[in-house]
Amino acid sequence: MTTKPKAQKYRIRRSGETVEPLDPPVDAKGSPKTPFDGDAHKQPTEDGLGQKPYPTSPRERVDDDAVNLGPTEIEAIQKEGLTGRQLRMARRVAQKHGLSPTSDFDAVRQLRLKGIDPFQRAAMLELVVPDPVKKPEGNTLPQKVEKKQVPSTEVLNDDGRAREVYQIQQDIARRRRRKLLLLVTRLTAFVFLPTFLVGFYFYQIATPLYATKSEFLIQQANSQGGGGGNLGGLFSGTGFATSQDSITVQSYLQSRDAMLRLDQDIGFKSHFGQDFVDPLRRLEPDSTNEEAYKLYKEFVKIGYDPTEGIVKMEVVAADPQVSAEFSRALIDYAEEQVDNLTQRLREDQMQGARESYVDAENKMIAAQGRVLDLQEKLGVIDAVSETSAQMGQIATFETQLQEKKLQLQQLMDNANPNQARVDGVRGDIRRLETVVADLRSGLTQGDADSVSLARISGELRMAELDLETRQAMMQQSLQQLETARIEANRQVRYLSLGVSPVAPDEPTYPRSFENTIVAFLIFSGIYLMASLTASILREQVSA
Repeated sequence: MTTKPKAQKYRIRRSGETVEPLDPPVDAKGSPKTPFDGDAHKQPTEDGLGQKPYPTSPRERVDDDAVNLGPTEIEAIQKEGLTGRQLRMARRVAQKHGLSPTSDFDAVRQLRLKGIDPFQRAAMLELVVPDPVKKPEGNTLPQKVEKKQVPSTEVLNDDGRAREVYQIQQDIARRRRRKLLLLVTRLTAFVFLPTFLVGFYFYQIATPLYATKSEFLIQQANSQGGGGGNLGGLFSGTGFATSQDSITVQSYLQSRDAMLRLDQDIGFKSHFGQDFVDPLRRLEPDSTNEEAYKLYKEFVKIGYDPTEGIVKMEVVAADPQVSAEFSRALIDYAEEQVDNLTQRLREDQMQGARESYVDAENKMIAAQGRVLDLQEKLGVIDAVSETSAQMGQIATFETQLQEKKLQLQQLMDNANPNQARVDGVRGDIRRLETVVADLRSGLTQGDADSVSLARISGELRMAELDLETRQAMMQQSLQQLETARIEANRQVRYLSLGVSPVAPDEPTYPRSFENTIVAFLIFSGIYLMASLTASILREQVSA
């Protein structure tokens, strides 16, 4: 920037006297000039306008009153502590009103004599002037300084002004180039270089991976004629009926148990521990199960769609055939897990019904054996039939007895009955009565060597009734067993394979372009957040 030349101070003398500089003259750089010659005071004073004299040149005529009153008033104005900007504005206002001040302070004095405010309203917007009523507190501007700096009277021409503007433009352009270079350097260090490294890894170092996709769903056996009042029947056959089972299978396939079984059956660790796998995804020979499990969760992705009830599985490996083999093994594990989910429930339901049926069957067999023992012991196959036969014989003998009694009465009605026939009839009657009495006593009392038919009939009837009861209970237990078997069949879950695992013929991962773009966006976002944070902190500190 160009240093402003220092203006000279002049002493105003009476008419006919020359104006002598109070301070030694200095050049544009601030160094003093050589003293004037003996006749130099007679030459016109240089005021920075070249050969054109300034209106305050000593060749101009000065008013006597101004000369007499000027120094005292000017000294008073100097003590006011006016700034250089206010003095320059006062001179411009004086020139506008056609005045010819000898200095900036004289311009203020002359304007005040004419009743003109030296500081117009438009110029006051650019100045900070202390309140004339209130006394300024502290060290506030404007204030009086020890050394008064008079504004320069040098006027730049068009070439100088253009040179100054060009220098300012060059300085602004240089600052912009420096800031742009710093911005490019920061972006290269924090965004472009990391993005390049990520892209180089995905394009040149990362191992091609093959993904095998498969889909399966877990179904429940349809109920046979389920009641409409059963709320569970509303969701039968839908994904909501087996949602818990699907979520359980999904959790199992993503567990450490499934990873360990897969490693034991096929060799999950050994596959990803081969030399051709890139270092970031390679498992060391002495790697722990936790490291293998982290890699397992990254390469075995399982999702469940609750609206459709479909479990989607994607298995990634470095070889397509191994990927398909991993997928089939995991599906077998899922099917085994599905079978085990309801096995205990089905066994509990069948066990109670089976035990009840076996107990009823054993008791029915025991009742049947008791009836058989009674029949063999008593010699009676059917007590009802035996009783019916006994009652038939008694009825027959009683009929014969009545006939004999009638015959005896007929013989006795004769005047001279035949005694032999009467005695024969009486003997038949006696014998029939004895037989009927024996038969009746056999039905109710029996003898010393046999049991009465009534007791035999009662024991057989109780045994047969117990047998009928046990048979009914066995039939009911059999029906319960069948119902439990049907209910257990309803609890069975089936794993239906919708999309079979097929080995891919082209690598699925890594997706180099997409991953590089994502890395660029991530690094750009981090840099933007860091830049905004630094700018805010810088502004807060500087404020």
